[in-house]
This record gives sequence, C-alpha cells and structure tokens, in this order.
Amino acid sequence: MLTGLIAQLLNGVQYGLLLFLISSGLTLIFGVMGVINLAHGSLFMIGAYLAFGVASLTGSLWLALPVAVLGGAVFGAVLERLLFRRFRTRAHLDQVLLTFALILLFEEGRSALAGNQFHSVPVPAVLDFSVPVIGGFGYSAYRLAVLAICLLVAAGLVWLIERTRIGSAIRAAAENTEMLNLLGFDAGRVHTLVFAGGTALAMLAGALAAPLQSVYPGMGDGFLILSFIVVVIGGLGSVAGAFWAALLVGLIDTLGKAYLPQAAGIAVCAMMAVVLLWRPTGLFSRT
Repeated sequence: MLTGLIAQLLNGVQYGLLLFLISSGLTLIFGVMGVINLAHGSLFMIGAYLAFGVASLTGSLWLALPVAVLGGAVFGAVLERLLFRRFRTRAHLDQVLLTFALILLFEEGRSALAGNQFHSVPVPAVLDFSVPVIGGFGYSAYRLAVLAICLLVAAGLVWLIERTRIGSAIRAAAENTEMLNLLGFDAGRVHTLVFAGGTALAMLAGALAAPLQSVYPGMGDGFLILSFIVVVIGGLGSVAGAFWAALLVGLIDTLGKAYLPQAAGIAVCAMMAVVLLWRPTGLFSRT
C-alpha cells in the first residue's frame, strides 16, 4: 500500500513537471502577447514525433532532445513572424480560428509523414533500470531523469524571468508593452523570443514524454486541456504560478486516476472552478 502510494506520488510529480514545461510557454505567450494558442498541444505532439523519428534514425533519444529544443525555437520564431504577429491585436475569435487551422495542418502533415499508427520510443539503455526507493520498491531511472531535467529547466526559466534583463523585458511586456521602450527593448523581438521559447518548451516536453507513452495522433489534446487549467489556476503570465499549479494538477490527476478513477477529471475541474470563484486572476497572479 505504501509503495503504491509512493509510486503514484512520484508519477504525479513527474507528470506535473511535464505539464509545467507545456503550460509555462502557454502562460507566457498568452500573458505577454495576448494570444490564445490552441495549437500548443500539437506542438507537444510534434516534439514526440520528432523524438520518434530521430531515435529511429540514430538510435539515440538524447540527440532528439536538443533537436526538439532548437527545432522548436526556430519553428516558433517562424510561426510568430509569419502568422501570430499579424493576429496579436486581432479579436480572440480570429486567434482561435488561426490556431484551429494550424491544428488541422499539423495533423495532416503528421499523417502524411508518419501515418496514423501508434509508435513506441525505447527508453535509453543507460537509464533502462529501476532505482531502489524504499524496501523492495524501485522506480524507473528514466522517469527520475525526466523529473530532474524538468526541475533544471524550471530553475533556469525562473532565473531567466526573475534575474535577467531579458526577463525584465518579458515581465514588462506582460504588464504593459509600452514599458519595453523605457527598457530599450524592441517589442517585436521580445514577442518572437517568447513564442520561440514557448514552442521549444512544448516540443521538449513531447520528446521527453515519448518513451513514457505511445506516440500517436492527437496525443497533445489531453495535455493542452490540463495546461489551460494550470494557466488558469496559476495566473496568466506567472511562471512560478505555472510551476506550483502544474504540480498540484499533476498530483490530483494522477492520484485521482489511481484511487478514484471515476472522479479524477471532476476533481481537477472542480479545483479550477473554486479558484475562479475565489481568485479569478489565479493563485499566483500579481493582481
């Protein structure tokens, strides 16, 4: 009983940290640019398929991780420059239609390139073992590695946002775009940086998640829904809020599916409803 609870707690933390990678980019994009990106879950899926492709060709998942980050940054910058910059000041309905169209395009591209089958990505051989935790219970070394990578990324992101000049510009853009001029930054470049970073984080999450589950069409849909819940609970534009909210959602969702499967989804949605009633701007928002 105790070992099962410990396993589920570790799974919940690891799942929550993956949610953080996705939702941190989502909250920054919406908080800074005011763009509702429904295609963010598709970017997670693209990262997973990229990991499958690179691992199939080279036999190395480790090579897929920097490819996902760098490829995601370039892809995000191109999307922002060519599409999202033109829609930043448009109505939210226009943004929703744009991102829904991108979902369809990404799905068609995925189908043409990789088909509609389910694929598996093997766990790297160096991490294909269990780490003793308590008694005779062992936990997957790869899952622990994912947990550690996500924590390092979270720490780096918080340092970037809170301690650097670029982070000051991003925070200023989330509060008031006109403040960027006083800081000597170009608003367009900051928006490109934020969108590129958010895309890179989503694709990194997909690459890390690929060995943990099958790679399949539409695999980002569930993550997208939970990521929006994380953003609502944590507060728009708050990276720290996204971190704590993602851990909370990950634990509630994982423990709920393990012990109360009929009420797991209800518990997460009920928590979001309570937060909206008590603090509409989110638990960790600055307002």
